[in-house]
Amino acid sequence: MGRPSGPAPGEQELPPGTIETLQAATRVLTGVALRSVDVLDGAVTLPQLRMLAVLAELGRARSVQVARALGLEASTVTRLADRMVAAGHVVRGSERGHRGVVTLELTASGRDLVRRVAAWREQELTRILGQLPAASRAQVSTALRQLVEAAGEGYGNISHTLVPV
Repeated sequence: MGRPSGPAPGEQELPPGTIETLQAATRVLTGVALRSVDVLDGAVTLPQLRMLAVLAELGRARSVQVARALGLEASTVTRLADRMVAAGHVVRGSERGHRGVVTLELTASGRDLVRRVAAWREQELTRILGQLPAASRAQVSTALRQLVEAAGEGYGNISHTLVPV
């Protein structure tokens, strides 16, 4: 399948190097996300952290809600939850009046893992941005905010807070 010959109607031609720069920025941000799991010294895998992050946002939730938020099958979430329950990071429950409905909720340990990853990411992004002049930091922030807005509500997000890659 070939590449489009030019911009779609109503779109403007991008300056040379724009896409390459965005791809490089994507690699940097992905690197921050991936390295942030290292702060946990192997306590959880990246897929497990994704589940913990979703639960941190949702609070106590039905397992099917968690599966939907992660874009996974319910059986996959069940296996992830089994490991997280065994490790003490998640507790299973059920809804009142609906004992067949499985709920998941973070324990204090699970909340701590999510908090530690978020804190490391904040520190690392602050370090990286701190290498730029103040005016450039403001420009980067403005440009990225505009990019997020242009992509649309929730684009690429599984959770609106901590989103492990």
